[in-house]
Amino acid sequence: MQTIGTAKFRIGQVVRHRVFDFRGVIFDVDPEFNNTEAWYQAIPEEVRPRKDQPFYHLLAENEETEYVAYVSEQNLMPDESGVPVRHPQLAEFFVETGDGHYEPRERMHH
Repeated sequence: MQTIGTAKFRIGQVVRHRVFDFRGVIFDVDPEFNNTEAWYQAIPEEVRPRKDQPFYHLLAENEETEYVAYVSEQNLMPDESGVPVRHPQLAEFFVETGDGHYEPRERMHH
């Protein structure tokens, strides 16, 4: 039986990738890998993460562009830069607090 750990990062937290030069705001968390097998197999084997860990959905950015990323917990670390994230969808999900953090926006329920 697999043991699923607790997520190390929280929704609204700004994180940075350990290897690749991008950062983003977490907008969703999967307790373990929940993407396609084709996506997983496309990652080079020598850097392919374990599936039995939290995976995070990020509103991500690098120097050139903004996009959505799906990243394993082992490949993330907190971003303490305090620099605002510029992703165009940010305001759909979050309200920026005065201290450079992001709080989830209240969602309307139908």
